[in-house]
Amino acid sequence: MSTVRKVGIVGWGAIGRVVGTALAEGRVGGAELVCVVDNRPLGETAPAPQATFEEALEACDLIVEAAGQGVVREWGERVLESGTDLLIASTGALTDEDLAKRLLAAGPGRVYFTGGAVGGLDLLQAARSLGPLDEVRLTTTKLPSTLEQPWMDEELLARMRSATGPVVVMTGTAREIPVKFPKSTNVAASVALAVGDLDTVRVQVVADPAAHHTRHVIEASGAHGAYRFEVAHLPDPGNPATSQVVPYAVLRSLAALAGQTGQIL
Repeated sequence: MSTVRKVGIVGWGAIGRVVGTALAEGRVGGAELVCVVDNRPLGETAPAPQATFEEALEACDLIVEAAGQGVVREWGERVLESGTDLLIASTGALTDEDLAKRLLAAGPGRVYFTGGAVGGLDLLQAARSLGPLDEVRLTTTKLPSTLEQPWMDEELLARMRSATGPVVVMTGTAREIPVKFPKSTNVAASVALAVGDLDTVRVQVVADPAAHHTRHVIEASGAHGAYRFEVAHLPDPGNPATSQVVPYAVLRSLAALAGQTGQIL
């Protein structure tokens, strides 16, 4: 009989609530919710005791990060050094190469990443073993309001707010884009993790007032083949910057980590 994974969730927002509720209801065999970490008092709203980060590291053998890139930067290494495994949803933090290297070198806990809102990353990771991918492009299209950022000037904001069709908001590499859109472009970092190179992945962020579904198109090619993946998701009603499917991708990763049979690895 395998041991039950003792899970702590960091962040009780759009992702954490769905994941935590499913764990508390016993919907992930081999995993139980032990505690929730959040910087706001949750009272009775969480189905497990609220704990400090230090208490969570004592009580859990797996931490699920569902609170944003800042948590990965501040706590990632400490989680792994305590011997606790870490499942990261906010992969955008890994565009900091120094942080990525430190996390991958830290232990004895193991670090895992969830694919989040896109598929095909397993295939890209396999394909890169055949040789480098020469060209990788990601186009992300979202509602303008979900892409507004404090650094934007009035002209760009006005163009986005008055748009009647798609507007290209920014183009760059997977190193540059997630820093500028910390809540909206974890996908860019996830593609770069799969490909193994932040600078190979060219990213275009598009605002479209008709984007009732968030759309991601990944196109990659190399000497050994060509790949194209396109997904369109409903945004989460509570947090339109996140696709509704993301917490279920986290749950799928959790099920695999808990040793549930029948998982596609």
